[in-house]
Amino acid sequence: MFNVQDSFVLKGFDAVAYFQQGKAIPGNSNFTHKWQDVNWRFSTAENRDLFIKNPEKYAPQYGGFCAWAVSRGYTAPIDPNAWKIVNGKLYLNVNLDTQKRWEKDIPGNIQKGDQNWPGIAKKLCR
Repeated sequence: MFNVQDSFVLKGFDAVAYFQQGKAIPGNSNFTHKWQDVNWRFSTAENRDLFIKNPEKYAPQYGGFCAWAVSRGYTAPIDPNAWKIVNGKLYLNVNLDTQKRWEKDIPGNIQKGDQNWPGIAKKLCR
């Protein structure tokens, strides 16, 4: 279950760019891929191809919903510029202020999010 806004996961931003370029980069309509029944957009063909080879590595945690919200038991949209990679996984937040709150206890918030996500995802799939 992924957070799809404007027809794309991550609001059309390139999931691989967070890892490869270290920043939020909007995807290009020339470089798209469908995975798990949702559309993904990439800034380059190289990033698209890296995603195709290992989508689980690049896909955001909690379906691309706000990590703070999931840690609190609900979902919220994201700002593609409010992101952090922790232990090789991409987490996003609704905005930069919320991200600061999330960052005050990253391990604890990830633990809560990991506990909450299966139940939240199940409700979203109904």
